[in-house]
Amino acid sequence: MATVVLVGTLDTKGAEYAWLRERVRALGCDVVLVDTGIEASDVEADVPAERVAEAGGTSLGALRDAGDRGAAVTAMGEGAAAVLAGLDRVDAVLAVGGSGGSSIAARAVRDLPIGLPKLIVSTMASGDVTPYVGAKDVTLMYSVADIAGVNRVTRLVLGNAAAAAAGMARAYEAARAAPPADERPVVAASMFGVTTPAVDAARERLEELGYEVLVFHATGAGGRALEGLVESGLVEGVLDLTTTELADDLVGGVLSAGPERLTAAGRRGVPQVVAPGALDMVNFGPRETVPERFEGRVLYVHNPTVTLMRTTPEEMAELGRRVAAKLAAATGPAALFVPLGGVSALDAPGLPFHDPAADEACFAAMAGAVAGAVETERLDVNINDPSFGRAMADRLHRMISEGA
Repeated sequence: MATVVLVGTLDTKGAEYAWLRERVRALGCDVVLVDTGIEASDVEADVPAERVAEAGGTSLGALRDAGDRGAAVTAMGEGAAAVLAGLDRVDAVLAVGGSGGSSIAARAVRDLPIGLPKLIVSTMASGDVTPYVGAKDVTLMYSVADIAGVNRVTRLVLGNAAAAAAGMARAYEAARAAPPADERPVVAASMFGVTTPAVDAARERLEELGYEVLVFHATGAGGRALEGLVESGLVEGVLDLTTTELADDLVGGVLSAGPERLTAAGRRGVPQVVAPGALDMVNFGPRETVPERFEGRVLYVHNPTVTLMRTTPEEMAELGRRVAAKLAAATGPAALFVPLGGVSALDAPGLPFHDPAADEACFAAMAGAVAGAVETERLDVNINDPSFGRAMADRLHRMISEGA
């Protein structure tokens, strides 16, 4: 029977969780109730709060004595994540709460594999939900009314949540029992509008070679999702052709994926082939939103909501060093492909971001930083020449098939 794990603060939401437990059971699923509250509750949990606190590296007594709500939320979130990782059976996770409960639940499900259903009913779900979703497939449902008792509104919302969790759990259980017979090895690829032709060529070649290619839009969230997928162990290789998010992280653009971008494959030993795709640009919103300190820089209005800024030779050199350093630290096979004819569709003769000196600063810094530690291919074409994407695809295939 499919199992739904309920994760919540029973000291403040005990009645709601007791009601949810009965609803999920009535819908034909087993239930494991995990208590993440730090005060006493009349509702009995399958995993008591004491065990959750211990899994988080502390004790309930210490959390109560400290009287620090933020520290308690952090500790119980870490503990709940450890508890979920240790359960024999999890087919779906359901949580309800306000900002604190939602934060605990978000941490609890963060390390679970993509595809395992994760549903949080939250009072925070109508605002910026980035802290709760991150780079994982978390489903959020707005609670409408505060979660303070089971009433005519929360009964409808929580009832829908219970039904959704039970349905997803049963589907997940069935999928695990009978996985598709024709599953192909998965490759993750990064793409931007200005590198689409290159990724399309690589994707077509990889599909010819028998791979399923998942493409991630390099918009910050896309890069984080790619890194999360690699961490989940679901991909055989990474074709990271578009590393532009690193430029936003360095310069202060709006599409940064954070400093951990381009690290998951190296850390897990997953084969990766990387290019400096779209490192020639930093992303901002409408033209009027570009910070005043960048006035005088080369700007290109991509569309009414996106303005691109050309990176300088100094910035390109630093980006080259950062890319190369991340690859040199990889524990698995890695290769760097360098397009000498330009790193994006805008970086070509006669186009706004054509700047051979800036590009060469990047390429030279890469060469100096890898210092022979990473295989490097320099091709005298623009990144969007079909031969470039195909060459990257072929190299990744050899890495995966030969283990080198």
